[in-house]
Amino acid sequence: MENRNKGRGGPLSRRSFFRLAGKTGGAAGAVVATSACEGQPAGGNGWVPEQYNAKGNFPVQVRGRVPIDPANLSIVRDDRKCILCGQCAEACDHVQSVMGHYRLPLIDTIPCVDCGQCSLWCPSAAITERDDSTRLLRAIADKTLHVVVQMAPSTRVALGEDFGLPVGTNVEGQQIAALRKLGVDAVFDTNFSADLTIMEEATELVGRIAGKGRETLPQFTSCCPGWVRFCEMFYPDMIPHLSSAKSPMTMMGAMIKTHYADRKGIDPAKIVSVAIMPCTAKKSEAARPEMNGAGRQLGRPEIRDIDIVLTTRELARMIKAAGIDLTALPPESCDGLLSEYTGAGAIFGNTGGVMEAAVRTAYFLATNRRPPDALLEWQPVRGLKGLKEASVAIPGVGDVRVAIVSGLGNARQILDRVRSGAKPWHFIEVMACPGGCIAGGGQPRSAVPPSDTIRQARSGAIYSVDERATIRLSHENGEIKAVYESYLGRPNSELAHHLLHTGYTDRSMHVATGNRRD
Repeated sequence: MENRNKGRGGPLSRRSFFRLAGKTGGAAGAVVATSACEGQPAGGNGWVPEQYNAKGNFPVQVRGRVPIDPANLSIVRDDRKCILCGQCAEACDHVQSVMGHYRLPLIDTIPCVDCGQCSLWCPSAAITERDDSTRLLRAIADKTLHVVVQMAPSTRVALGEDFGLPVGTNVEGQQIAALRKLGVDAVFDTNFSADLTIMEEATELVGRIAGKGRETLPQFTSCCPGWVRFCEMFYPDMIPHLSSAKSPMTMMGAMIKTHYADRKGIDPAKIVSVAIMPCTAKKSEAARPEMNGAGRQLGRPEIRDIDIVLTTRELARMIKAAGIDLTALPPESCDGLLSEYTGAGAIFGNTGGVMEAAVRTAYFLATNRRPPDALLEWQPVRGLKGLKEASVAIPGVGDVRVAIVSGLGNARQILDRVRSGAKPWHFIEVMACPGGCIAGGGQPRSAVPPSDTIRQARSGAIYSVDERATIRLSHENGEIKAVYESYLGRPNSELAHHLLHTGYTDRSMHVATGNRRD
């Protein structure tokens, strides 16, 4: 077809078309934009969706979509694909309460928690994760390097969707096999380090409740980097309440470059530590300066805990590009030493899963008794409801009250209550993405916008792993016991704090907080 835009700066992009249509009269303008008084487009000087024609200080070109810093480590936007539909703004403002809660002009950064929910809501795939798959391919091709991959619990119940399998199909064994076919040297399971996280986090919780840090109750979970960044930007006064335990991903990274490297006799500088995650925010988490516990312990600060993070979507594209038929692969198992996991570790991907796993072990740590069967299927903390509350009576401790939050808009409600002095809870789990990691910003786009039907299928697949597990308590994990006996000593030991714990940063000075609708 003849290029009718020839001589006018190149092909007419989709975005330019919508802007042009919004400014012109006639049939095209009538379809795309609703006319306002005196013939002006309803969006003002530039097309924006009707739902964003609200009073505010955001310019029209920003109000129709989320602003993304070109240097963002987690997400990128291809402006050629952007249709200014406003769905990213819908997610960021009304679901995550980020875009609508800072003012212009910006101070020195574009506020973003890197959660990637905008990418799941984007119907044209204009917003995606920053692709790091080439970095992994280069590492695999370099035979002087030892490439170690860990895979998160939520990836295995979503990856199959990109290969035509029913939603929620668990492809754990096939995913491991595919990674080995791609050429990686070892595969570990992040479920193992989820159990490790529980040992550290539950020990910390029991200590706070017993008196060491009661002033920092409730304790917040710290596994979700999107939530951590949200807290640092909008609620820095709540930072002391965050658990100092790292996420399972970064704990695993530290263990790979210390314990695993030592056992295998490999120079940690030659190890490329890769994480397959359901989450775009994991990319920026890996880049945080403090995520070099292994480097600090070894006196080699250039060594990072995690070198490369790929989302589930990136892994799917790599498998397809390599001509691998995931569905035809015989299942394989992870390598030993850092891969055994319990049912408790498996449920980390669900909203409420971290809480349920932690309380199971906290009960044991406080009483030296096996938790009651009710805590092995703790129904009040399960399900997709954005705000949940429960309590459990622990002998010698009393009633331990908990809250579970998914979606950062819901987190604001809980945080505002805690900030105002209402602290009826001891422990609060927060996950940035509605439904938890099973609906993370790096998961397959099986529904746009994301649907509860998809979330429920993935969540159910994860709970079925727990239900079938022979061992369902993190403290009963054999490899976890061995790691403490031979290396870490005990939970919250000095070495454990060096490798497995972290600190946080007040980022509020970079953000002009306040709701644009005020």
